[in-house]
Amino acid sequence: MPRTSEPKLISGNANMPLAKAIARRMSLHRGVNVGLVDARVERFNDGEIFVEVYENVRGEDMFIIQPTSNPANDNLMELMIMADALRRSSAARVTAVLPYFGYARQDRRTKARTPITAKMVANMLTGSGIERILTMDLHAAQIQGFFDIPVDNLYASPIFALDIKDAFKDQMDDLMVVSPDVGGVARARELAKRINSPLSIVDKRREKAGEVAEMTVIGDVKGKTCLIVDDICDTAGTLCKAAEVLLENGAKEVHSYITHGVMSGPAVERVANSVMKSLVITDSIAPTPAVKKAPNIRIVPTAPMFAQAILNIWNGTSVSSLFEAETLGPIYDGMYTAS
Repeated sequence: MPRTSEPKLISGNANMPLAKAIARRMSLHRGVNVGLVDARVERFNDGEIFVEVYENVRGEDMFIIQPTSNPANDNLMELMIMADALRRSSAARVTAVLPYFGYARQDRRTKARTPITAKMVANMLTGSGIERILTMDLHAAQIQGFFDIPVDNLYASPIFALDIKDAFKDQMDDLMVVSPDVGGVARARELAKRINSPLSIVDKRREKAGEVAEMTVIGDVKGKTCLIVDDICDTAGTLCKAAEVLLENGAKEVHSYITHGVMSGPAVERVANSVMKSLVITDSIAPTPAVKKAPNIRIVPTAPMFAQAILNIWNGTSVSSLFEAETLGPIYDGMYTAS
């Protein structure tokens, strides 16, 4: 187990604001200044990626903060090249902090002659010298088994529970957690349990890929404030349609809690013009200016949780303790007033 004076953080270009926020939170937790290792990650004229680390990292416990969000391929290559640079510079251990793990939706073969890209990316990351993965809300929990190295998968639901108890403290008895599809029931059930609310499901049926033919609400949502819970919001088409169906079935109002705001294509416009009162996402993916300006999109921070998780990994203490409200609450102290 590496033992250094402090854990060392380094970041690519994918989400520099989050990396800096994690460093600031770690400085608060440790009582000493924790900054990002000085490095440059640039492009040659032909688009090739060049990495140079300006500080000595020999024998250090290194954490690379780099979600593999859009542009996924560029950010993935940055991550692997940074890992290779650190490994060749004699870092004691290299941990990849992936707030968003791209390619996770390709975790199985749904048709003939298709890849399992999540497994391929896992092999690539391991081959680049990464010895541990820290991520949040994998699209499918079994992706952890694609790696032959330790994987710590954090969950946004404890953060969402704190936010819901603060934002809806006067409506807790009227809340209904909703899964937008059958595959997300486990995730929605976890949040429903944390806030002691009932669970409903929107069953969607597709005639062909990309088109939702029919949606059916399973459960009584009449007069309820519905909270749709999912891990990814990409183009927001299904999400906005589910909100409409819930209102048609008697819901009082609809809000959504989504971990990863991919928000590609017309997503922001759709959400802004939808019947949803609010969409809450985390900063696992750097929000675009359009997302920041959207009147009904709100961003909750993940830096406190990631900062504590990195310290726990460095100290060799429990990461799963962050799943409990008793542990997470003090970390977010000052951000949420409800216990």
